[in-house]
Amino acid sequence: MKKTLFTIIICFVAIFQTYGNDTLNLSYPNTPDTLPEHAISNDLMDSTMLAHIDQALAWIDTTQCNCDTIIYTLSDSIYKARLQALPFIIEVPYNPVVGKYIHRYTKAPKRLATLRQVSDFYFPMFEDHFAQYNLPYELKYLAVVESALNPQARSHMGAVGLWQFMPSTGKKYGLEINSLVDERMDPVRSTDAACRFLNSLYSIFNDWTLAIAAYNCGPGNVNKAIRYAGNKKDFWSIYPYLPKETRNYVPLFIAVAYVMNYADAHGICPATSQFTMVTDTVVTFHRMHLKQVTEVLDIDINHIRRLNPQYARDIVPGGKAYTLCLPIDKTGQYIAATQQILEHRADELIHNRRAEIDLAHKTGLNGGYSINGVTYYKIKEGDNLGSIAKKFRCTVKQLKQWNGLKNDFIRAGKTLKILN
Repeated sequence: MKKTLFTIIICFVAIFQTYGNDTLNLSYPNTPDTLPEHAISNDLMDSTMLAHIDQALAWIDTTQCNCDTIIYTLSDSIYKARLQALPFIIEVPYNPVVGKYIHRYTKAPKRLATLRQVSDFYFPMFEDHFAQYNLPYELKYLAVVESALNPQARSHMGAVGLWQFMPSTGKKYGLEINSLVDERMDPVRSTDAACRFLNSLYSIFNDWTLAIAAYNCGPGNVNKAIRYAGNKKDFWSIYPYLPKETRNYVPLFIAVAYVMNYADAHGICPATSQFTMVTDTVVTFHRMHLKQVTEVLDIDINHIRRLNPQYARDIVPGGKAYTLCLPIDKTGQYIAATQQILEHRADELIHNRRAEIDLAHKTGLNGGYSINGVTYYKIKEGDNLGSIAKKFRCTVKQLKQWNGLKNDFIRAGKTLKILN
């Protein structure tokens, strides 16, 4: 469906700001078409980032797209011209490393087609945030590089979410991370944190390609590469001195920007969205389970999980304001049925946590102790069932019944249960 036919409503409302034409610089001086041979020889053989692309795209279902005629490669001059034509502030020049990654993406046309459709859900929300922070809109392609727009993506290093925050960085930027909630997977909250993080990096380097590099390897590594390059503050000048993954990171960002804008020119079709595009947000202070919501409102639980990936155990903790993203046609129903939702299977799903424990305590009665009204007696040397029954005013038969005894044999040190 064309965007002109509907408004994509994401889980918040933002005020759009626009860049004036005088802020756009579409001429990119000092950006090489080729890189020094010693800098790229190993990278062209390196499969780390190629594997990253394949792994990142693997989460995307391709069943909705048929791509018949795909243009996999074009001349370098076409790639250069197309990249130069993009209305970006951030420099996106072409070179062999960029070309390598463009080719890898176009080799997975069905996955790329669906990735573009997923972007219709996330990109408007990203752009709303970028407008608030006065950031270049093209930074949205960074999330494609980081997670292939999978809010539940996890790296082997422990980074999580659309923007792949480590726990320490996430908490630094105010994201809640605990056993029930991981806001690194909250598309809205994590995007706001990413905006502040990127703003911070840009304030250090005053250059977006350096800020993007620092997003990957940290500002310390970028500053070290600047020193090794004779204090040149240009990504392509410090390229050979960066960690290998970061050398590939900015070219991969450029390749993603290319394929997301020129997929149609390569014959790659769009794919049908797999989840609701139009959503709204409600706020709750109540502890609830997502199944309470889905069962009362008749929504697929997996659909709600996709819209609210931050609730790792399907539980909204409550106690303070938490957001719940719903299909827009369900928000009115939620408001009307809030009490019903909170009461639905509450004892089973929510109220099954012990608030208090009744600790064992000695009763002083014949050496026994009780827990929750049940008396326990530790058998001593010389005890027998008859003497114990007499102490606790019960019968031997009852003692055997309560303790599953088949005969009268008992052993010192063992414990008997007395129910009366």
